[in-house]
Amino acid sequence: MTSSIPATPLHDSAAPQVDDAIRSRRSVRAFLPRPVESSLISEILDLARWAASGSNTQPWKVAVLRGETLARVVEQVGIADRAAAADPAEAARHQAEYDYYPATWTEPYIGRRRQTGWGLYGLLGIGKGDKERMQEQHGRNFRFFDAPVGLIFTVDRIMGQGSLLDYGMFLQTVMLAARARGLHTCPQAAWNRYAGVIRPLIGAKPQDMVVCGMAMGYADPDDPVNGFQPPRIAAGEFVRWFE
Repeated sequence: MTSSIPATPLHDSAAPQVDDAIRSRRSVRAFLPRPVESSLISEILDLARWAASGSNTQPWKVAVLRGETLARVVEQVGIADRAAAADPAEAARHQAEYDYYPATWTEPYIGRRRQTGWGLYGLLGIGKGDKERMQEQHGRNFRFFDAPVGLIFTVDRIMGQGSLLDYGMFLQTVMLAARARGLHTCPQAAWNRYAGVIRPLIGAKPQDMVVCGMAMGYADPDDPVNGFQPPRIAAGEFVRWFE
Protein backbone atom coordinates (compact mmCIF):
# COMPACT_ATOMS: atom_id res chain seq x y z
CA MET A 1 0.00 0.00 0.00
CA THR A 2 1.41 3.40 -0.95
CA SER A 3 0.93 6.50 1.18
CA SER A 4 -0.96 9.50 -0.20
CA ILE A 5 0.92 11.85 2.15
CA PRO A 6 3.11 14.19 0.08
CA ALA A 7 6.79 13.33 0.40
CA THR A 8 7.79 17.00 0.40
CA PRO A 9 6.33 20.02 2.19
CA LEU A 10 4.51 22.82 0.48
CA HIS A 11 6.83 25.02 -1.48
CA ASP A 12 8.21 27.91 0.57
CA SER A 13 6.56 30.38 -1.79
CA ALA A 14 3.10 29.16 -0.71
CA ALA A 15 3.57 30.10 2.96
CA PRO A 16 3.13 33.88 2.55
CA GLN A 17 -0.10 33.35 0.62
CA VAL A 18 -1.51 31.03 3.29
CA ASP A 19 -0.37 33.42 6.01
CA ASP A 20 -2.02 36.36 4.25
CA ALA A 21 -5.33 34.51 3.96
CA ILE A 22 -5.23 33.77 7.70
CA ARG A 23 -4.27 37.29 8.77
CA SER A 24 -6.65 39.09 6.42
CA ARG A 25 -9.68 37.03 7.39
CA ARG A 26 -12.07 39.13 9.42
CA SER A 27 -15.80 39.44 10.04
CA VAL A 28 -16.97 41.75 7.28
CA ARG A 29 -20.27 43.55 7.92
CA ALA A 30 -20.82 45.41 4.63
CA PHE A 31 -20.73 43.83 1.18
CA LEU A 32 -20.91 45.00 -2.41
CA PRO A 33 -23.92 43.86 -4.48
CA ARG A 34 -21.49 42.15 -6.87
CA PRO A 35 -22.63 38.55 -7.49
CA VAL A 36 -20.46 35.57 -6.61
CA GLU A 37 -20.27 32.96 -9.35
CA SER A 38 -21.71 29.52 -8.58
CA SER A 39 -18.49 27.88 -9.72
CA LEU A 40 -16.51 29.90 -7.16
CA ILE A 41 -18.83 28.93 -4.29
CA SER A 42 -18.64 25.29 -5.35
CA GLU A 43 -14.85 25.47 -5.51
CA ILE A 44 -14.68 26.84 -1.96
CA LEU A 45 -17.03 24.22 -0.50
CA ASP A 46 -15.30 21.41 -2.41
CA LEU A 47 -12.01 22.50 -0.86
CA ALA A 48 -13.54 22.74 2.63
CA ARG A 49 -14.55 19.09 2.56
CA TRP A 50 -10.91 18.26 3.28
CA ALA A 51 -11.25 19.68 6.80
CA ALA A 52 -10.54 17.25 9.62
CA SER A 53 -13.35 15.45 11.47
CA GLY A 54 -13.39 12.78 14.17
CA SER A 55 -13.37 9.29 12.62
CA ASN A 56 -14.00 10.99 9.28
CA THR A 57 -17.67 11.57 10.21
CA GLN A 58 -17.86 14.73 8.05
CA PRO A 59 -20.97 16.00 9.89
CA TRP A 60 -21.46 19.21 7.94
CA LYS A 61 -24.48 20.09 5.82
CA VAL A 62 -24.61 23.39 3.94
CA ALA A 63 -27.50 25.35 2.42
CA VAL A 64 -26.34 27.98 -0.08
CA LEU A 65 -28.83 30.85 -0.26
CA ARG A 66 -29.05 33.30 -3.12
CA GLY A 67 -31.72 35.16 -5.04
CA GLU A 68 -35.34 34.56 -4.06
CA THR A 69 -34.55 31.98 -1.39
CA LEU A 70 -32.07 34.32 0.28
CA ALA A 71 -34.64 37.13 0.20
CA ARG A 72 -37.33 34.86 1.66
CA VAL A 73 -35.14 33.70 4.55
CA VAL A 74 -34.06 37.28 5.29
CA GLU A 75 -37.68 38.46 5.24
CA GLN A 76 -39.11 35.74 7.48
CA VAL A 77 -36.29 35.77 10.03
CA GLY A 78 -36.37 39.58 10.07
CA ILE A 79 -40.07 39.50 10.91
CA ALA A 80 -39.43 37.02 13.72
CA ASP A 81 -36.53 39.04 15.10
CA ARG A 82 -38.48 42.30 15.19
CA ALA A 83 -41.39 40.56 16.88
CA ALA A 84 -39.04 39.04 19.46
CA ALA A 85 -37.52 42.45 20.19
CA ALA A 86 -40.98 43.93 20.81
CA ASP A 87 -42.58 41.11 22.81
CA PRO A 88 -40.89 39.01 25.54
CA ALA A 89 -43.40 36.21 25.00
CA GLU A 90 -42.48 36.08 21.33
CA ALA A 91 -38.79 36.17 22.22
CA ALA A 92 -39.28 33.13 24.47
CA ARG A 93 -40.51 31.16 21.45
CA HIS A 94 -37.13 31.51 19.76
CA GLN A 95 -34.37 29.86 21.76
CA ALA A 96 -30.85 29.12 20.58
CA GLU A 97 -30.33 25.45 19.74
CA TYR A 98 -27.20 25.17 21.86
CA ASP A 99 -25.26 27.26 24.39
CA TYR A 100 -22.80 29.32 22.43
CA TYR A 101 -21.87 31.65 25.28
CA PRO A 102 -21.35 30.85 28.98
CA ALA A 103 -24.22 31.22 31.43
CA THR A 104 -21.96 33.33 33.66
CA TRP A 105 -19.29 35.59 32.19
CA THR A 106 -15.89 36.03 33.88
CA GLU A 107 -12.68 37.81 33.03
CA PRO A 108 -10.86 37.95 30.71
CA TYR A 109 -13.71 36.89 28.41
CA ILE A 110 -16.28 39.49 29.45
CA GLY A 111 -13.68 42.23 29.01
CA ARG A 112 -12.82 41.08 25.51
CA ARG A 113 -16.49 40.86 24.61
CA ARG A 114 -17.18 44.38 25.83
CA GLN A 115 -14.12 45.73 24.06
CA THR A 116 -15.32 44.23 20.81
CA GLY A 117 -18.92 45.37 21.21
CA TRP A 118 -18.16 48.94 22.20
CA GLY A 119 -15.37 49.18 19.65
CA LEU A 120 -17.81 48.30 16.88
CA TYR A 121 -20.60 50.49 18.20
CA GLY A 122 -18.21 53.38 18.73
CA LEU A 123 -17.05 53.14 15.12
CA LEU A 124 -20.69 53.32 14.03
CA GLY A 125 -21.49 56.20 16.38
CA ILE A 126 -23.85 54.13 18.52
CA GLY A 127 -23.72 55.30 22.13
CA LYS A 128 -24.33 53.33 25.30
CA GLY A 129 -28.03 53.07 26.00
CA ASP A 130 -29.06 53.64 22.38
CA LYS A 131 -31.08 50.41 22.30
CA GLU A 132 -32.90 51.26 19.10
CA ARG A 133 -29.73 51.63 17.05
CA MET A 134 -28.17 48.62 18.75
CA GLN A 135 -31.17 46.52 17.74
CA GLU A 136 -31.00 47.92 14.23
CA GLN A 137 -27.34 46.99 13.90
CA HIS A 138 -27.97 43.54 15.39
CA GLY A 139 -30.81 43.09 12.90
CA ARG A 140 -28.35 43.48 10.04
CA ASN A 141 -27.12 40.00 10.97
CA PHE A 142 -30.40 38.69 9.63
CA ARG A 143 -29.81 40.35 6.26
CA PHE A 144 -26.42 38.63 6.01
CA PHE A 145 -25.12 42.21 6.06
CA ASP A 146 -26.49 42.53 2.48
CA ALA A 147 -24.07 39.91 1.15
CA PRO A 148 -25.13 38.26 -2.13
CA VAL A 149 -24.57 34.79 -0.62
CA GLY A 150 -25.83 33.42 2.68
CA LEU A 151 -24.79 30.03 4.00
CA ILE A 152 -26.70 28.08 6.64
CA PHE A 153 -24.81 25.23 8.31
CA THR A 154 -26.64 22.34 9.99
CA VAL A 155 -25.68 19.13 11.75
CA ASP A 156 -27.63 16.00 12.68
CA ARG A 157 -28.72 16.26 16.32
CA ILE A 158 -27.57 12.74 17.08
CA MET A 159 -23.96 13.89 16.78
CA GLY A 160 -22.07 14.81 19.96
CA GLN A 161 -20.34 18.00 21.01
CA GLY A 162 -17.19 16.83 19.26
CA SER A 163 -18.93 17.41 15.95
CA LEU A 164 -19.06 21.12 16.78
CA LEU A 165 -15.26 20.98 17.06
CA ASP A 166 -15.21 19.37 13.62
CA TYR A 167 -17.55 22.06 12.38
CA GLY A 168 -15.24 24.81 13.59
CA MET A 169 -12.43 23.40 11.46
CA PHE A 170 -14.77 23.14 8.48
CA LEU A 171 -15.98 26.73 8.88
CA GLN A 172 -12.44 28.07 9.16
CA THR A 173 -11.49 26.20 5.99
CA VAL A 174 -14.47 27.77 4.18
CA MET A 175 -13.44 31.24 5.31
CA LEU A 176 -9.78 30.83 4.39
CA ALA A 177 -10.60 29.36 0.99
CA ALA A 178 -12.90 32.34 0.39
CA ARG A 179 -10.17 34.81 1.37
CA ALA A 180 -7.70 33.12 -0.97
CA ARG A 181 -10.16 33.88 -3.78
CA GLY A 182 -10.72 37.53 -2.95
CA LEU A 183 -13.93 37.04 -0.96
CA HIS A 184 -14.78 37.94 2.60
CA THR A 185 -17.11 36.30 5.09
CA CYS A 186 -18.82 36.81 8.43
CA PRO A 187 -19.66 33.75 10.55
CA GLN A 188 -22.91 34.35 12.44
CA ALA A 189 -24.08 32.24 15.37
CA ALA A 190 -27.13 34.54 15.72
CA TRP A 191 -29.04 32.56 13.09
CA ASN A 192 -29.42 29.46 15.25
CA ARG A 193 -31.95 31.28 17.48
CA TYR A 194 -34.40 31.26 14.57
CA ALA A 195 -33.84 27.66 13.49
CA GLY A 196 -37.57 26.97 13.66
CA VAL A 197 -38.17 29.67 11.04
CA ILE A 198 -35.23 28.70 8.87
CA ARG A 199 -35.60 24.92 8.61
CA PRO A 200 -38.80 24.85 6.52
CA LEU A 201 -37.40 27.50 4.19
CA ILE A 202 -34.29 25.44 3.34
CA GLY A 203 -35.91 21.99 3.34
CA ALA A 204 -34.16 20.93 6.55
CA LYS A 205 -35.66 18.35 8.90
CA PRO A 206 -36.35 18.69 12.64
CA GLN A 207 -33.26 16.59 13.41
CA ASP A 208 -31.09 19.12 11.57
CA MET A 209 -29.70 21.52 14.18
CA VAL A 210 -28.74 24.94 12.86
CA VAL A 211 -25.10 25.54 13.81
CA CYS A 212 -24.68 29.03 12.36
CA GLY A 213 -24.99 31.16 9.28
CA MET A 214 -22.32 32.89 7.22
CA ALA A 215 -22.35 35.91 4.94
CA MET A 216 -20.11 35.65 1.87
CA GLY A 217 -19.26 38.11 -0.84
CA TYR A 218 -17.00 40.97 -1.85
CA ALA A 219 -16.32 43.45 0.96
CA ASP A 220 -17.36 47.08 0.52
CA PRO A 221 -14.03 48.90 0.96
CA ASP A 222 -15.73 52.27 1.49
CA ASP A 223 -17.94 51.28 4.43
CA PRO A 224 -16.34 52.33 7.74
CA VAL A 225 -17.63 49.23 9.52
CA ASN A 226 -15.15 47.13 7.57
CA GLY A 227 -12.30 49.04 9.14
CA PHE A 228 -13.10 47.43 12.47
CA GLN A 229 -10.62 44.80 13.63
CA PRO A 230 -10.65 43.76 17.30
CA PRO A 231 -7.21 43.20 18.83
CA ARG A 232 -5.78 39.72 19.29
CA ILE A 233 -3.74 38.66 22.28
CA ALA A 234 -0.15 37.60 21.69
CA ALA A 235 0.66 33.89 21.53
CA GLY A 236 2.76 34.28 24.64
CA GLU A 237 -0.42 34.92 26.63
CA PHE A 238 -2.02 31.58 25.86
CA VAL A 239 0.89 29.23 25.10
CA ARG A 240 2.83 27.22 27.68
CA TRP A 241 5.93 25.26 26.68
CA PHE A 242 6.92 21.94 28.22
CA GLU A 243 10.12 20.01 27.55
